[in-house]
Amino acid sequence: METSYHTFFVVLLPMKVYPGQRAGGIEADMMAANELNAHLFLQTDPKDICKNIQILLGGFETQTGEQWLAFRNDGKYSAADYAKVASDKISKDSLLGEQNIWNPFEQEQKVKRRRYFVIRLLQGVMKGLAYMHDHERLHQSLGPASVVLNTIVEKDAAYLVPRLRDLAFSVDLRNSIPEESSGALSEGLWRRASSASAFSPMEKRAFGIADDIYGAGLLFAYLAFIPFCETGIMDALSLQRLLENTFQLDLEAAREYCLADDRLLEAVKFLDLDGRSGWQLLQAMLNPDFRKRPVAEAVLNHQFMNAAVL
Repeated sequence: METSYHTFFVVLLPMKVYPGQRAGGIEADMMAANELNAHLFLQTDPKDICKNIQILLGGFETQTGEQWLAFRNDGKYSAADYAKVASDKISKDSLLGEQNIWNPFEQEQKVKRRRYFVIRLLQGVMKGLAYMHDHERLHQSLGPASVVLNTIVEKDAAYLVPRLRDLAFSVDLRNSIPEESSGALSEGLWRRASSASAFSPMEKRAFGIADDIYGAGLLFAYLAFIPFCETGIMDALSLQRLLENTFQLDLEAAREYCLADDRLLEAVKFLDLDGRSGWQLLQAMLNPDFRKRPVAEAVLNHQFMNAAVL
């Protein structure tokens, strides 16, 4: 009797689930639909796919109303995961003390590799954001968890490809009446726009783009500090409060404060590259006046983003 064999390949895909209306209410359905539509729009032209945005493969709805989205498996780590691993390594090295610094050259190379990795990560984030803005889309939920990485090994930084994800709050700017874009999901954005005296459609569009840049600035600050500090020294919320509340977005004053704390010294040195260009870029991205914030392309072309760190 002849037996035939069939080979099956099982590929695990990153899945995202939104609860049905019974559990998550109508907002969950809106978020799922918005994320689906955002990806479909950004993936419309197969010849113009941005490698720095996660690829949606498809979606389905269960009988209980759950909305499932399936993405291409381009990595299982987030920028938050990387920052935690890097921070944990610093804590471990600190515990080992002098035993771990027998080779000063290797220690110096380790710092350089980390700087290069973070800059590469930021470049990928800004390329993805620039692509979205060029295609009249806002991200609106940019943060450490919304960036997926194909590697967190710093020696492999040359092969690092960061990709933006979590587009549930993405806003379509093509509508001549911005408030009608994304419905209730974008209400907070347009309220902030009105508070900033952005009333016309063009002003609101500019505010939306600048709001994304502000979010990218907070992510920049996170990646400039957390991977360069021991575990527990700084977290995203504490850092944001420090910059926004304590120093009222005065980055020069924030630098002086951080300079006095040895635990933050490596982060200060990182932002001090090329004549404090990191602080200058961060100040521009977090400028209280949205009209003075740079666009994503300008951020990419800034000297800090092209600093020679190796």
